[in-house]
This record gives sequence, C-alpha cells and structure tokens, in this order.
Amino acid sequence: MARKLIKRFISDTDQIRSHKNLQFLGKWLHNPRLWHLNRRSVAGGAAIGLFMAFVPMPFQMLPAAVCSVIFKFNMPVAVALVWITNPFTIAPISYFAYKLGGLLLGLPVHDIAFEPTWEWLVTEFTWIWQPFVLGSFVVSAVSAVTGYFLVHALWRVHVIRDWKRRKLRRRSP
Repeated sequence: MARKLIKRFISDTDQIRSHKNLQFLGKWLHNPRLWHLNRRSVAGGAAIGLFMAFVPMPFQMLPAAVCSVIFKFNMPVAVALVWITNPFTIAPISYFAYKLGGLLLGLPVHDIAFEPTWEWLVTEFTWIWQPFVLGSFVVSAVSAVTGYFLVHALWRVHVIRDWKRRKLRRRSP
C-alpha cells in the first residue's frame, strides 16, 4: 500500500533517467536500488532529501541526486523532498535557521531590514553568516534524522496494519 501511494506521486523511472540534467550520472542511474521502494531505500532517500533541503546552497536537487547514487537510496524521494524549501518557504526557513544559530552561538539576533542591493548583502552577511550556516546545518541534521526514523516507523506501522487486515480477512468466512 505504501508503495502504491509513493508510485502515484513519483515520475516514471525512464523519464527521470533520460532527464538532461542527470545525464552526467550516466550508467549509475541504471542501478535498480535507486528506484526500489522499500523501507530502507525510501527512509534513506528521505534523509538525504531533507538534509539537502535545508543546506544553504543553490541547485539542491543535484547534490541530493548525487548523494542518493553514492549511498544507493531512493533518488526520486530524495529529489522530491528537496522542494520543501522553495521560493515560498525559503525566507521563513532561513530566518528560523538564523535565529536558531544565533541562539546556539549565544549571539544577539539582529532585526534585518532587507534591501535588494549588493552592498546590503555583503554588509549584512558579515554579521549573519555564522548563525545562519550553523542553524541551517542543525536544521538539516535534525530533519534528516527525524525523517529517516519517521519513515521507518510509519512504514512499519503500515505493514503491521496490512498484516492484521489480511489476518482478519482469512479468519472471516
């Protein structure tokens, strides 16, 4: 049942393999372990995707795809979960990471008045980069570990529920 649900939301593997931006991975994309829907593979893909989603860098889908190839976890799940941070969510998530990093470093959190200029970016970034980067990596690590164990737990609950349903069907006349 969990596999059917995931398969509904994930593109066809041939379509993903032929994507022009993933061609640099070549023959590694043909490893069947990248496409299997089992508890270990999906949980690992979720961890990779959640970790990369909160790392402050552009083009997070590519490192997520590369990491899923290296660790042989489910690539579509990893790449899909990177989109937790998107143009609508990046600002509040980044601000939360900045505040968390400031709290962990014991630094005061400055109210930042945004100006879309290069000078503003350089000036403000000298003040905020340490708390922002630390907060981002803490959020990345915590979300990856949480996602990994949450997928394992939910998958197990789902399998046990299916076992019980089958057992009840066998007993009833």
